Amino acid sequence: MDVVPFRAEHFDRLIVQEAQAYLSRWLPSKQNAEALEQTRAYTGIADGRVVACAGILPQWEGRAVTWAYLDERAGEHMTALHRAVKRYLDACPIRRIEATVDCEFEAGHRWARMLGFQLECERMRAYRADGGDSALYVRIK
Repeated sequence: MDVVPFRAEHFDRLIVQEAQAYLSRWLPSKQNAEALEQTRAYTGIADGRVVACAGILPQWEGRAVTWAYLDERAGEHMTALHRAVKRYLDACPIRRIEATVDCEFEAGHRWARMLGFQLECERMRAYRADGGDSALYVRIK
């Protein structure tokens, strides 16, 4: 898998996995996606296909929030994807990095823990754009 800087057009090549399908209508607009190009954002490409777009958005010095969209075909590339994300997080100088996971998405919870995140809040009610609940994970250096 190749990891390249994120480009807005990568979203056009991504078929969001079923667990994130509810997010499809909130995928960043073209303008917002282009703004993400100026952040710490990356795309995983395997066999010429976009399998993941992800990054971190600084909130203030020492704190950032993660985001990630995985393609429905990402599963066969999860080992390489996991290693790339873990390497990035291990090298990232930001003290506190936050990740949210749909409360009912067990694979997302498992991946967050494997990446070194710890559960900080089990349920943030009506947190998601669609009104659903999310858990908050943090990774603190």
